[in-house]
Amino acid sequence: MTARVVVVEITRLEAAHLSGLVTQFSELVDGASVAEGDPAIERLAPDAYEEAEAAREFRQFTEDDLLDRRRDDAARVLASLTEASQIPEDPDDPALLETVAIVLDAEDSGAWLRTLAAIRLVLATRLGITEADDHDPEDARFGIYDWLGYRLDGLVKALSEES
Repeated sequence: MTARVVVVEITRLEAAHLSGLVTQFSELVDGASVAEGDPAIERLAPDAYEEAEAAREFRQFTEDDLLDRRRDDAARVLASLTEASQIPEDPDDPALLETVAIVLDAEDSGAWLRTLAAIRLVLATRLGITEADDHDPEDARFGIYDWLGYRLDGLVKALSEES
């Protein structure tokens, strides 16, 4: 049995924007030790127990490893976006909208799934999304949140298809 390969088709402009989002996410995770009490970091590494002392102890032993994995995943996504995110400086250059194919192996696909989902969690926290209907169609940030959901959905469907 061969490992599944997924091809993500994305415009160079989308790839550049996604690369920027993943870079910001990576910086957030890198600064997690100084961001204690940041609700987005807490959502990325939620408490495992309701009892405060048990939750604190569990977090003490697991949070660094979890955030390291998130950093590694983000680095893998950025590496896969390197070529696709190269855009011309001229904002009218049609190459901005050129569709490029990014080939993802199983490990890359997993990193993409985890990273896009984590970025959506951060955005949801920052936007105050707690319910599915917590959207403001006039706020462009919800567009980014929804676009990430669209990309995640496509990736999940591609990975779920039978060979």
